[in-house]
Formats: sequence, C-alpha cells, structure tokens
Amino acid sequence: MVRSLLACVIAGAVLAGCAPESRVTLSASDVAVTRSGVAKELFGAERYGSEHTPAAYGGYSKGCLAGGAQLPETGPTWQAMRLSRNRNWAHPETVGFVQRLSRKAARLPNYNGIYVGDMSQPRGGPMTSGHASHQSGLDADIWLMPAALGLSATERENISAVSYRRAQGAYVNGRWGREQHELVKAAAQDPAVARIFLFPGAKVQMCNDETGDRSWLRKVRPWWGHHYHMHVRLACPDGAAGCENQAPPPPGDGCADAQAWVNNILNPPPPDPDAPPPAPKRDIMMADLPSQCSAVLSPL
Repeated sequence: MVRSLLACVIAGAVLAGCAPESRVTLSASDVAVTRSGVAKELFGAERYGSEHTPAAYGGYSKGCLAGGAQLPETGPTWQAMRLSRNRNWAHPETVGFVQRLSRKAARLPNYNGIYVGDMSQPRGGPMTSGHASHQSGLDADIWLMPAALGLSATERENISAVSYRRAQGAYVNGRWGREQHELVKAAAQDPAVARIFLFPGAKVQMCNDETGDRSWLRKVRPWWGHHYHMHVRLACPDGAAGCENQAPPPPGDGCADAQAWVNNILNPPPPDPDAPPPAPKRDIMMADLPSQCSAVLSPL
C-alpha cells in the first residue's frame, strides 16, 4: 500500500485519485474514542500512513493525519533531510506543494532545489520532540540554504543548516540574498499556503526590498527562531470536514508589525512584574484530540 501510494507521488498524479476504493473517510459521529494515553507516544510509534482517505483532522497543534502521503526521500529538485526521524509524511496537498516549490527553487541562482526538513509523522499527531504544531499534515519546514542535492543518507543526518540572522534575529546576516527573498516569495504566492513563519529581521528586509506586488508579504509572519528554515503552513483543503484553519493574518502587508518585533529585540521592554507565571505545559492526551484520531492509529 505504501509503495503504491509512493508510486503515485513519484508519477506526479493526484494522490487522492490513487487511493484504492476500499479507503474510508472517517466521520466524527461514526468513530468511538477507543484509545487513551499520551498522544505523542502513540503517534510517534507509527511507521506508515493509515489506510484511509487522505484527511487532516483538528488543528495544526492539536490534530492528526489520515491517509498520509510520504514525500519521496529524493526527487529531481528536492531531498528530504533527517530521514531517521521519519517525518517526511504529510497530507497529499502538502507533498504537492513541496514538489511545486522545489521546481521553482531550482530556477533560482545557486539553487538546484530545496532541502526539506520536518513535515509530519506518518499519521500526524503530537511529535515526540521538536514541534508543537506539524500535527495535521499541513506544515513543512523548508531550509533556506541553497540545495546542492546529491547528499547521502548519512550526510542528511549530519549536515548543519545555515543561519541567516544576526543580532538575535533583528537583522539578516551577509548570507541572506535575493535568492532567499525569492524562495520565500515563491512559497507565499502559492495559493495553497496560508502563512509562513520566519524570523523578524528577514520579514523587515523583504519589506524594504520588495518593489513589485506586496500582497504576498501578508502571509509572512515574524516568529522566534526560524532563521535556518521557513515554516510553511497550508490552509485546510477545500471542503475538508474536520480540519481547522488558523485565523487569517490581519489585513495589510504586516511590515509595521514585523518592525515592532525588531524594535523589541533591539530595545526589549521591561518585564511586567504583575504578569502571571506561564501555565505549566502538560502532554496532549488522546482525549484532547478529535475523535477521528483514535481510528487513525493502528488497531490494538
């Protein structure tokens, strides 16, 4: 089954159309919650996608993935990184986006394509380490550095991504160039993309440099970290019942907001002495997830 689905990806076919007719769509009203426990332990143990019609359930930080597709480890214009993590799975829409972006990246100076970081686990859900989101198969980390491609599996585990920030993210460093600008722009202009998380200095730099259509800048949102890669988030596919979108970005290009982030990095506001302490984090339990997520897991 996984091999047949993988063949559909490689062929560039519409993955949902490749799914066998025996695949079923999960409905919340028809699914009994039969699994309990710490969700990351259960989802982290899955090695392959489920035998369901592809669907994203719940939200980006509290959801799961049915019928996940595996991005091939290597393609003509991409390589999946950190293969031991087994996080090159996603909704078929996300796999298609990554492939589209890789072809656009291959036309940029110094790029042969892209290195693809974490997407999702085979059945989505909370991860055992590293991310709060990436749960519904609609997130993908794309490295900013030019991809030479041709890396071995060992090199993909050990090569270090390159940082593009300085001054704690207030500015880009000398590695940032027009190629990175155009890579982010190409991702943001894809209709499937809802938003992109990137360090504040990069957003401000792109705001200053962009002389053409600026509408795509609205999707690029400043966020901590994200100076080695951009975190691309897709919107729920059209008509996807049970999938929860994030609220859309505010109107406008968001450049003033990004500048405010930079100002706060350079001149941090004093701490609020009356601010309550952060609430302790707890593990997401199966009962916290949509009911379909119980059926997405392998049967006991």
